[in-house]
Amino acid sequence: MKLVAALFALFAASAAHAYPLDGAETTAIPRLQAYEEVLKGGVRGIRIVPGAQYPGARIELALSGQPDFQLPTPDPELSRRLAALAGGDASVYGIALLDLSDPQHPVYAEHNSDMKLNPGSVGKLVVLLGWLQTLADVYPDDVDSRRRLLRETLMQADSWMGEDEHTVPVWSPGDKAVTNRVIRHGDTWNVYTYLDHMISKSSNAAAALLQRELLLLHHFGKEYPADAARVQEYLEKTPRPELVKALFQVTQDPIPRSGLDLATLRQGGFFSRTGKARVPGTSSYATARSLMQYLVQMEKGRLVDPFSSLEAKRLLYSTDRRIRYASAPALADSAVYFKSGSFYDCGGGDCPKALKYKGTLKNYMNSVIAVETPDRAVPLRYYVTLLSNVLGRNSAVVHQTMGTRIHRLMEERHPAGSAPLVRPEAPVRENVKAAEGDDTGDTGKSGAYDPPAR
Repeated sequence: MKLVAALFALFAASAAHAYPLDGAETTAIPRLQAYEEVLKGGVRGIRIVPGAQYPGARIELALSGQPDFQLPTPDPELSRRLAALAGGDASVYGIALLDLSDPQHPVYAEHNSDMKLNPGSVGKLVVLLGWLQTLADVYPDDVDSRRRLLRETLMQADSWMGEDEHTVPVWSPGDKAVTNRVIRHGDTWNVYTYLDHMISKSSNAAAALLQRELLLLHHFGKEYPADAARVQEYLEKTPRPELVKALFQVTQDPIPRSGLDLATLRQGGFFSRTGKARVPGTSSYATARSLMQYLVQMEKGRLVDPFSSLEAKRLLYSTDRRIRYASAPALADSAVYFKSGSFYDCGGGDCPKALKYKGTLKNYMNSVIAVETPDRAVPLRYYVTLLSNVLGRNSAVVHQTMGTRIHRLMEERHPAGSAPLVRPEAPVRENVKAAEGDDTGDTGKSGAYDPPAR
């Protein structure tokens, strides 16, 4: 590991430090520049929907200046309607909805919000929080040093990443097309890029490598990144119990420090089997309410601090191909801030390809999403956290369908004019390709994640 020599001499204005596409220069994330070129027609790549093209200056914390904001008492009627959207499967859904479209009258609804499931890749939000908290601990009064470390520190992929089927976009200036492939040994990008791969493409390999680096940042502090010999000595000679303690410190301690409940939100271990073998962890779990609290603390600027909260929201801004809940066509013109995670199991080994996202023993799908539609006649701003265990059905499409239904419900609550609203009473037509995108799924393998808490 080393520092990138003279990547940038100066930082741009703070409004430009963002990870929509215009954040390419300040973050050095290659994907952002690549997709900017795709929009210009000079590079072949995915189609970016209008809601993913907002400039960074439009990203702001909705509850900034409201440190005392708390989730309102659940509204009975809205909670009833929310549960009704799940139909006969309501018993295997956990849903929370916060409507801030009328900021003077926030409304909250929930259904089975304390149902606890393995979060799958949603647990990567905890890894992100761990990074932001540890950076703040190392540089408590120096935001520029935090930015510089994220942008200039290079990470190299190695055996800690394990095996991963998730692809990430790879592009260099001059390439005629964006290539999507798995992370390979030796791939070297800055921390920002690995964070982007973890959140935008849900790469398990990126997450595991970031967890390893988080241990190193925690240990070396301002001396991070340390030279290879010191890193090897720490990782290979430190007693395993001490590494486990350090892992818990960087992934669990930040949760209560940001006002969240460790009893209902926890990422217990590494996102690779190699990492688990070297630093054993514990179980992982989440509830719809705990994930909603994560979003609320972010919008309040209370995920560590205002800088960290805004960094988290920028990294969550979806500027890639939308999948699962976020692929709902109704959201195409909206900005979405999104993370999802799945865990499916067919029993007796791996699920066959035909049963991808259709687990018969377990079929967890989890979505965390903020939706902003500022250019509508009556702007919308709302948050949804959705956990489900609908056995035998494509859970990616299940969430896509719920995304459409909830958005129509929000449009109905805040009508923009006399145009008729489309309110599907039956499931929307399945668009499996759109819902799944090019994502290969978080896992179809039993044991790839910690077992769910019971």
